[in-house]
Amino acid sequence: MIDSHCHLAGEEFAADLDAVVARAREAGLSGALVILAAGDDAEGERAKSVKAAWEGVRFSVGIHPHQAGEHAGDLDAAMTRLDAELTTHGAVALGEIGLDYHYDFSPRDIQQEVFRRQLRLARRLDLPVIIHTREATDDTFRLLSDEGAGLRVVFHCFTGGIEMAATALDMGAVLSFAGIVTFPKAAELRQVAQMVPEDRFLVETDSPYLSPVPFRGKRNEPAFVAHVVEALATVRGRPAAQIARESTGTFSRVFPRSNIA
Repeated sequence: MIDSHCHLAGEEFAADLDAVVARAREAGLSGALVILAAGDDAEGERAKSVKAAWEGVRFSVGIHPHQAGEHAGDLDAAMTRLDAELTTHGAVALGEIGLDYHYDFSPRDIQQEVFRRQLRLARRLDLPVIIHTREATDDTFRLLSDEGAGLRVVFHCFTGGIEMAATALDMGAVLSFAGIVTFPKAAELRQVAQMVPEDRFLVETDSPYLSPVPFRGKRNEPAFVAHVVEALATVRGRPAAQIARESTGTFSRVFPRSNIA
């Protein structure tokens, strides 16, 4: 299994990183994709410890929509620095990027411009993109249509309905399922998980957030992706081992530079 999206370089894991990695390995994980925030020097330093602790870790770097406004003064410089950070961390993807109209921590026009520029950078570097979208579906699809031609696209922590899923799949995107799929009230999301093709889904934790049942209210960690796999196995009527193989195969195809098996 591979945790396709986690924040293992966050300060939440600094005190017991080795134990977290050990539990991930014991749970059967061969690796994880760790998401880094562009411009966060402290997290970038912690990423070195994460890489040293777990050879199966790979990195993705991007400007999250929450931080888009911080770069409004000089977007050219922000893209130049992001380009450099992608190289520094040997990134296999660009993300997480996108739009978040729920919190609106950054002005919407700035979110859109930062998203647009990162899509262009990903195209130039031939990197897949990891999308965060919340209450911004129409604009997300519009910008992907404008700028995402030829890109490998992952909708991280997918929580949309069947209609949104169908649109994303029609455009060639991959849907990544997190612990929300285990929540009792997530019936429609489980319907989405049931209908998605076997080569178009990933599993993730988004740790330290969104712990699956039975760990809700506790810090999430990569080992818990096994519970996401079990949930998908139940709704899809397949053995968990098959779900793990299928999601790992999709990961290798979407992130070809990762070399995780």
